[in-house]
Parts: sequence; C-alpha cells; structure tokens
Amino acid sequence: MTTNSTTTSPAASEATATVFSAYQKMVVGMLAFLQFAVILDFMLMSPLGATIMPSLAISAKQFGLVVSAYAFSAGLSGLLTAGFADRYDRKKLLLFFYTGFILGTVWCGLAQTYEVLLVARIVTGLFGGVIGSIVLAIATDLFAPQMRGRVMGMIQTAFAASQVLGIPFGLYLSNRWDWHVPFFAMAFIGFIGGLFVLWKMKPVAAHLAIPQEHSPWKHLFHTVTEPRYLLAFAAVSFLQTGGFMLMPFSSTFVVNNLGISIHQLPTLYMITGVCTIFFGPMIGKISDGVGKFKVFIFGTLMSMLMVVIYTHMESVPFPLLVVVNVLLFVGIFSRMIPFQAMMASVPTPVQRGSFSAISASIQQLSGGVASVIAGHLVSFDASGKLQHYDTLGYVVIGTSIIAFCILWRLQHVNGRTAVLSSSRLT
Repeated sequence: MTTNSTTTSPAASEATATVFSAYQKMVVGMLAFLQFAVILDFMLMSPLGATIMPSLAISAKQFGLVVSAYAFSAGLSGLLTAGFADRYDRKKLLLFFYTGFILGTVWCGLAQTYEVLLVARIVTGLFGGVIGSIVLAIATDLFAPQMRGRVMGMIQTAFAASQVLGIPFGLYLSNRWDWHVPFFAMAFIGFIGGLFVLWKMKPVAAHLAIPQEHSPWKHLFHTVTEPRYLLAFAAVSFLQTGGFMLMPFSSTFVVNNLGISIHQLPTLYMITGVCTIFFGPMIGKISDGVGKFKVFIFGTLMSMLMVVIYTHMESVPFPLLVVVNVLLFVGIFSRMIPFQAMMASVPTPVQRGSFSAISASIQQLSGGVASVIAGHLVSFDASGKLQHYDTLGYVVIGTSIIAFCILWRLQHVNGRTAVLSSSRLT
C-alpha cells in the first residue's frame, strides 16, 4: 500500500537528499517560528526579572521558583505524553499543545500577584514544554541525517531571533507600560503563527504506518529502558543545567553588578541576537560538513571559557560586555546545534516521538532543579549586588565536562549499534 501524497515520508526514505525543497524550506520556517515562541516565553522571564521582582516584591528564591515552576510542569507533561506521542499525527499533536501554550501565556499577562503568576507559569509549562520535542520529531521525520545539522541550525536561530526581535521589543513594552504587556503581545503574535501552521503544514503521520506496541505504557517503558537512550537522556540533563542556572539571573547580574542601565538591555540582547542569527546556520552547515561531534567539542570548550569570563566580570564598559556576551552565545550555539542533530539520530522512527518527549521532559526537570539550586546559591548584598554568580559558573563548567564524557560514550555505542544493524541487513 502506498503512502498518500499529502502525508510526508520520513527522512529515512530520502537518505540521498541534500537539497531543500520549497515545502521543506517553508516547514523549517514554521518550526523555527514555533520554537521562537516557546523560547521567547522562557527568555522573557530573564530580562523581565529585574522588573518583576520589585513589582511583585519577591525575592531571588521566589523568582527562581517561578522559573522552575514552568520547568517542572513541562517535565511532568513530557513524561505523561511520551507514551502517546507516536500514536497521533504530529501536526495535530503540535497544534493541541500550542493552543494551550498560547492560553497560558495570556494568563501570565493577566497575573497581578506572585501566586497567580506561579500558577500561570505551571499551566503554560504543561503545554509549552512538549512543543519543542514535537518540533524536533517533525524535523527528524522530514529531513535526512545529512541535512539535520543545517535544519537544527536554522531552527535554533529562533533563540537568536527571540533576542533580536522578541526580547528588545518585550523590554520596550515593559519599560513603556509594564511587564504584563509583553505576554499579551507574544500571545497575539503566536496565535497568528499557529493559524499559519494550521493552514500550510501537511499531516506528519507516516510513522503511524509502522507497527507499534498496543500499550502506550509498554511503549514508554521500552523507551526509558533502552541503554542508548539512557545515555542520551543523561547528556541532555547535564547540558540543560547551564541555561537554567545562568540565564534567569543574567539581567539582574548585568544591571546590578556590571553597572549597565536597564534601558541598555534591549541593545545588548539585540546585538547578541543579530550575531547569533548569522552564526547559527553557519554552525549547522559546518556540523554537516566536518562532523557534528567535532563541532560539539569546540562549542563545549569555548562556552566553558566564556562562562568563566562572564561570571567573573565586574563593572565593565558596555562594548566589552557585548563582545563577551556574543562569544558566550556562539560557544553555546556551537554546542547545542550539533548536539540536537546527534540526538535526532539516536531513536528509531517508531520511538522518535516518545524519545523526544522524554528528552524534553528531562530538559525541563533538570532545568527546574538547576533553577531552584541557583536561587539558593545566589543572594543580594546590602548594595543590591548579586552574590555568588561565579559559583553558578563553576557548576555549569562541571556539568559541561560530565555531559561531554557521556556524549563521547554515546558516540561509541551508537557506532556499534549502526554496525550491528548493517550486518543484520546484509
């Protein structure tokens, strides 16, 4: 029986593909936009933290809990949906969770107290935390392995776009009115993007033709007990620590410790974002060309160096801060883009959705733990400066080293698995 032309075939059936079709380019754009919306939702909490904390009269620990609440609920949602993630058309699954995410974002904008904001972040996380995993599953389904570095590079530029477009605009709205307005604006823009996905994206359901286990719980059990997957999940958990430790308090550190005006934050994020938009696709292309693991090694070393420099800075000129921030994010991108491409090749097609959902869940849960720990490690002195931010940097370096060792091991295990699979086929 042949596959309907409206249902996109997996990338495995296009093993020789190297050139993007017009539809594939459009899909990458749509996936990047959805990733932009989800990332911006998290990224906004960092620069708005300098406004939200005094507005709601909350401490660094309480703000850390607001950030981690999203992460914990997103992690729980990922685990609950993992067993069912491969049983539906990925487009329909994506639109369901994206709708809930938009409604949760509106609720964040309506929040007037700490408690309401905390609950709103939990609801937003329940839906938003799964979107990234579905986006990656769709990208893996639709693109051949030798194209995934470029695809992940373009999708990850959503992170940079959130800095160039979203964060400066969000900070402008916050400074012009208050911190609630950016959430309303993000929900409106996200709603328009969701309608476009509903209209233009074809069903992504070719994986449904592959025989699956009858029980979703067995499907989940077999995914979480596969040794290769466990190594991948461990690497994900350690890599996620960095963002959730440093980013939630970065704006506070820049303003209170480095002496940068809060009105200069949009410029800082915009310049950094423009540079990373330029470097993201380039890093993806290099990953496909010279090898994803080699680029990952470079990114790990560079990001570790820049974390040390960044967390030990004192009062600095604004141009120097911009240079350091750009180099830090180039290191982070050089690590995350090849890592995402490598992770895409780990699961089998029939377990791709559940693997991605569990991976996203682990990202959020480990990030939530990291955020809570960070909130307890840092504090404010009498002058309002953030203390022990350098300690967070040391923790990030340690987890980066552990993640590298795990991924090195996974590379060897994956290599042996590929050889065994090839020998069985012959």
